[in-house]
Amino acid sequence: MNFKFYHNNINVLNLDKSLKFYEQALNLKETRRIEAEDGSFIIVYLGDNNQTSHFLELTWLRDRKEPYNLGDNEFHLALYTDEYEEALQKHKDMGCVCYINEDMGIYFINDPDGYWIEILPRHM
Repeated sequence: MNFKFYHNNINVLNLDKSLKFYEQALNLKETRRIEAEDGSFIIVYLGDNNQTSHFLELTWLRDRKEPYNLGDNEFHLALYTDEYEEALQKHKDMGCVCYINEDMGIYFINDPDGYWIEILPRHM
């Protein structure tokens, strides 16, 4: 059997806010959407303009009002970039940098729901 990565899912409280964040911070754009007929949920897949076949799935649940318990936030997404310094400055300007590890040459940003996203240079 051969398996390939398809997507990671995170649940979000404010879908519009999350879509705006992921497009502005990481240039991830909506590729498709699934909406329940009764309006109870919306699932949106975000992609990186076909650079990879991996998607980030955002799930919004109508009846969810309280923030999600992220535990110790050990599970996280990681993305690399060829423009590491420019990305770091952009994320600092956005106010979403939550941790910088200068020794490792990486940093993390927070999304609107508190999920951590690791940013690293391509050469790692």
